[in-house]
Amino acid sequence: MEYWLINLIINSLMYSMLIVGIVSFLESLALIGLLLPGIVLMTTLGTFIGNGKIPFYPAWLSGIIGCLLGDWVSYYLGLYFKKSLYNLNFLKKHYSILEKTKLLLYKHSFLTILVGRFIGPTRPLIPMVSGMLKLPLKNFILPSIIGCILWPPIYFFPGIITGVTINIPTDSNNNYFKWFLLSIAILFWIGIWSTSKWWKIKNIKNKNHMNILQKNIGYIAFIFLIFGLIGLILIQFHPTMLIFRKVLSKIL
Repeated sequence: MEYWLINLIINSLMYSMLIVGIVSFLESLALIGLLLPGIVLMTTLGTFIGNGKIPFYPAWLSGIIGCLLGDWVSYYLGLYFKKSLYNLNFLKKHYSILEKTKLLLYKHSFLTILVGRFIGPTRPLIPMVSGMLKLPLKNFILPSIIGCILWPPIYFFPGIITGVTINIPTDSNNNYFKWFLLSIAILFWIGIWSTSKWWKIKNIKNKNHMNILQKNIGYIAFIFLIFGLIGLILIQFHPTMLIFRKVLSKIL
């Protein structure tokens, strides 16, 4: 099944764009998105982009369309099925996230919708909760559009870096550069993933049942992102960076 899916992505532009759109749609869809490993899926698609197997701009456009459809379907689900949604056992299990999302939407709807797009646990909830709160559509559309434009390339980024690195010609210096670049991509990937986990648990009052990693997940996310940023700055001075930029420019 996995081999068939990879061949489908590589050999058919139409199907690869359809897969990108479906992944983006499901990642944004109310409740369903909570079950999917968004960072893993989007990073994997980003690797195909970096390898040159999927064109960047059509994939970006497909991601935007899927994202917007997921957001707006979720909004109307919340608007018209509010009572039924409150009775779902699945939603009751995520009650704390639901209440936190409602509070943020009341106070800062624009920033909550925009920033929440990039946080795993809130991405599929915020549009639905916006509908449940009957947030005016005019207040929902703009941050939704901006978030859906920015979200795909940001989540593709670690995979694109990985794919581009694979395409760099091999020699002793480039091997060192590849490991350095892959390390930076991993640092950013872990930093983003840790940030999503921190957002999910940051307001839990009783943290006695959590292990030391869970209790300090915010610091861990910050450290990984800072080291990733430092690495990104330092690698600009590596001579192989010129080759990397040429390969990247062909993809973008």
